Order: sequence, then structure tokens, then C-alpha cells
Amino acid sequence: MAVAELSPSFTKTHLHSSQLSSLSTRLANFRRCAFRPLPRARNSLTISCSVAPNQVQAPVAVQNEGPKTKTECFGVFCLTYDLKAEEETKTWKKLINIAVSGAAGMISNHLLFKLASGEVFGPDQPIALKLLGSERSFQALEGVAMELEDSLFPLLREVSISIDPYEVFQDVEWALLIGAKPRGPGMERAGLLDINGQIFAEQGKALNAVASRNVKVIVVGNPCNTNALICLKNAPNIPAKNFHALTRLDENRAKCQLALKAGVFYDKVSNMTIWGNHSTTQVPDFLNARINGFPVKEVIRDQKWLEEEFTEKVQKRGGVLIKKWGRSSAASTSVSIVDAIRSLITPTPEGDWFSSGVYTTGNPYGIAEDIVFSMPCRSKGDGDYEFVKDVIFDDYLLERITRTEAELLAEKRCVAHLIGEGIAFCDLPEDTMLPGEM
Repeated sequence: MAVAELSPSFTKTHLHSSQLSSLSTRLANFRRCAFRPLPRARNSLTISCSVAPNQVQAPVAVQNEGPKTKTECFGVFCLTYDLKAEEETKTWKKLINIAVSGAAGMISNHLLFKLASGEVFGPDQPIALKLLGSERSFQALEGVAMELEDSLFPLLREVSISIDPYEVFQDVEWALLIGAKPRGPGMERAGLLDINGQIFAEQGKALNAVASRNVKVIVVGNPCNTNALICLKNAPNIPAKNFHALTRLDENRAKCQLALKAGVFYDKVSNMTIWGNHSTTQVPDFLNARINGFPVKEVIRDQKWLEEEFTEKVQKRGGVLIKKWGRSSAASTSVSIVDAIRSLITPTPEGDWFSSGVYTTGNPYGIAEDIVFSMPCRSKGDGDYEFVKDVIFDDYLLERITRTEAELLAEKRCVAHLIGEGIAFCDLPEDTMLPGEM
């Protein structure tokens, strides 16, 4: 069944009664129709259909207007359902809009199906997925949408695809920014910061223009801390507190290594903090972490292992995985994104906390303000968070926090031109890229 495309010069379209009767019969029997997205001009007219239980409405011409137009819906998701009229959906929550950039990539290929299944937001939370790709990846993006279509997820009520962030971010409550340019051979980290910084500056502007004022943003594309800073600086109408850089995979890796050393399952490890940058300067904090409720240093009495082998294993885990697997950690990254979202929408267990790269202004630890730095957080489950105050520091921890802080301040100077702070000056002390950036 084809979509009718109208040029701007047309004001209406005509359907023969036999055509309309055939359309009504098909919709009444199946209550689904399969449209395919077609390229269209910004101000073109498009036929859309809307179906409520026990009735079929004739196609309606919808006028698109500028950058705030609805993104191109895909296939069966072009259908509009009346959730309140269906018995099984009466208790469902209000639909939420979730944007995912880099939606045709490997991380998204794992993540999107977790989102659509209800695994992330719950079995009574319908969602709309708004997928952002590029001209080069658009065909793959259509393939992703086809797989979502074929999976028959009841909670997935809408899917739309586009290469325009101003379309994709319209009214979104969650923005998961995964897409970023990988670091190529011979590219300096400063070059990667500039290229990806431009992407995240544009996405910040788009979020600022059209997203929900309380949108929660999780930046995954590397270098994620500074990309998150660039994004929030270009979105002044959205609270800076709403922006996160993903360091949850680092936290999960640290918990796994401590559990292996202590001979326990990893659910016995709590209060794990990753301090600083998502790079090889990151600081996995064994001083404040606990195993079975006891300080790690009381359970694992090998100080040399904690300071050297443990820290290095967490920092370089991604590189080891690439050597073994031949590819970066897409699946475990998607799991860590799920964990990061759940930590914000589920109350933090009493006495525990989680790690997230967040805006430092107002932090209680003495860390330099106006950067994005991974720190320990707690949440009441309302999407917000607060800093954890009951942490301790020793000379070893402070020394390493100072090093990762210096790196983030240097990265900030590299992108000054993208955050409204004048001319960029790059003086990165060393190359601390993560293997996954290659």
C-alpha cells in the first residue's frame, strides 16, 4: 500500500469510493497499514491515516511546517491508535518520546530492542522511538525500523526516522546521543574533539530549540564528557543538570573485577564510583566501594593489586575486549545505557549510589566547576539526582582525581570555540584515548 505524496500546489486529493471502501475494509480487518517512508520536501503535503477501534477515518492531508514538522513515520507505526479505548492499554502510562542518535549503529542495534520491549521503562510504559541517522546510514536506518516493525512490540507505538536533529528531537523527553565519528588512523585526540564537538554543538542547539524543557540527555559518543559539556553549553534553556556522560560501563567493569578478586557474585559489590573522564585517566574508586557491606580494603587486602592491576584492568578492559572479540563493546555498552536510565527512574537503594558524568558546578568535592566529571550520585527515581556527600578521600585517590580533572580542563580549552569561550587552545598533556575511539 503506497503513500500518496502531494506537491505544495495541491490543496486536496480525491479518492474514488471503491478505493476508499477497499481501504476501509483492509483497515477494519487488520487495523494496521504498512506505509514506507518517502523523501519529501520540508513543506510538502503527505497523506496520513488515523485508526481508532471500531472506526476508520478517511485519509487526511497534513501540512508540514518548517523545522518543527513531525519526522517521517515508518510502516505500521504510521497508524495512530486510541490507547484508552483498548482494554489491555487502559492502565498504561502516557506515551513518552525517546530520541536515539547513531540509531543505525551496533550499540543502538542492541539498545533499541531493549527500549521497545519494556525492559527499560517498564511493562506499562508505551514509547515512541525517534531515530536519528545520516545520509550515508539512512538505508540502514530503514532496516532497523523494519526489524522493529517485525518484532511486534506492544509498547512500541511510534517509530520515526530522519537525518534532521530538529525533527527527531521535537518534544523528546529522553535523548540518547550515541552517534559520533570514530577516531581514524593518524587522527589526534584534539582533532576528534573538534569534529565530534561540532556534531554535539549542533545537537545541543536542536535540543534547545524543540525538545521538552525537562529532557534528560545521555551522551555516549566519545569523548563523551566533553561532548556532553559542548551539548549542554549549546542548550542554555535546558537545565545543565539534565546532561549526563556515560561512565556506567566503567562502573560495571569495576564491579566485575572486584567480585572476581573477592570470589563473590557481582551483586555483592556496591558503592562503586568512577571519578573523572571516560578515558584511561578515569579513577575506579576502591576506597569507598563495598563488598557484602564491608569496605573493599577490608575484604581484598592486596593494596598493590588494587592500586595497579585493578585500576589498569578497568581502564583498559575495552582494549582487551577488542583484541579478543575483534570489535568494540556494543552489547555491554547498551546494557550500561539501560542501567544508567534505570538509575535515574528508580530510587537508589538505601546507602548505595551510582556513577554518572555530570556537570560539576555546585559539587561538594572541590572539583573544578564548569566541566562534566563522573561522580557518585543518588536518585529518588524522578529522573533527577543529587551528589553523594558521605565519601572519603585519601592521598592516592586525590592525586588521581587531580590528574583526570586536569585532562578534562585541557579538553575544555580545546573546544572553547564550541562553548562560547573564545579561541580554542589545545595543550592535552598526553593521549589517553580509549581503544573504542579508534
